[in-house]
Amino acid sequence: MCWLLGKTISYFKDLRSNHSMEGIYLSSHLENILLTSFYIVIFIFSVPSNALALWVFCHRNTNNTPSKEFLKHLATADMSYILVLPMRVIYHISDSHWPLGEGVCRVVGFLFFVNLYCSMYFMACISVDRLLACVVPHKTQNLRNTRNAKVVSAVLWVMVTISMLPILFSKKEVTRRIQNVTVCEKLYIEKSSNPTAALVSTAIAFVIPLVILSISYILIFAKVKQMTFKERTHSQRKAMRMIVLTVVNFLIAFVPYHIHRFVFILQHDNMSRSESERQMLHLGNRITSALTCVSGVLDPVMYFFLARNYRETLLQLCGRSHKEEQSTT
Repeated sequence: MCWLLGKTISYFKDLRSNHSMEGIYLSSHLENILLTSFYIVIFIFSVPSNALALWVFCHRNTNNTPSKEFLKHLATADMSYILVLPMRVIYHISDSHWPLGEGVCRVVGFLFFVNLYCSMYFMACISVDRLLACVVPHKTQNLRNTRNAKVVSAVLWVMVTISMLPILFSKKEVTRRIQNVTVCEKLYIEKSSNPTAALVSTAIAFVIPLVILSISYILIFAKVKQMTFKERTHSQRKAMRMIVLTVVNFLIAFVPYHIHRFVFILQHDNMSRSESERQMLHLGNRITSALTCVSGVLDPVMYFFLARNYRETLLQLCGRSHKEEQSTT
């Protein structure tokens, strides 16, 4: 207890002693240790589960559906997203030093945000597909097919990739020397040359999937609530499970980051803010950005409950038979 108290006090001393250069604040030694440990744990848990999901959705997907197509792309986004984490580990384990150069700094920032927003939009696509299957299954039977799902997925990847290209090709240097270390500005996007544009783009990127998810879940819940448990179809029960899992995922992984991001952009250049308040803004930016990685662990839980082929494969690997799996569902 005394050790923890001492570490906490020393952390805030480090925080106050960290000076900024052009609005960038270095992580304290304790923060670097905690973030390194966090990313390693997330990486260990998320890589096997998402790799298994990709393999199942690509090679054992005998009965493909729009939802499974979107789940496959969600797993792809998660896997690409997770593979960026070792770069963050290198940065924090080197005590806020970026040894990998300008090009890798741009690529890491680009991949992180492309896959972050692709994950959110594929969740929105899955919610719309579940809405159509649950509320108007017969009227949308022709619309809900894998061909259309593939087209939507391709369009999403292209749109999100194009929107993030400025991270790759901006003329401004994205690495700089501060206090004898090199900092990668794109790792957490701690500065913005155009706060208004950053605020608008962040709002659009976050609000659209949030609105889609909210409307879909309200309509699904209203439909299912009218029925008794026996009257509910398998699709409707699956939709209810999806509501719970996705809401939990969004609340933990994405909502804190975007709420803090709005505050960060609005307050970062506010000259009335004290030095310690700005340091806390940067700390919050890094913590909430780290929380987005939790989605890579939570999404496989959704695969388990929504994709039978993934569930069966995982249970077989764990030494459980298909009959045992059926008895627990």
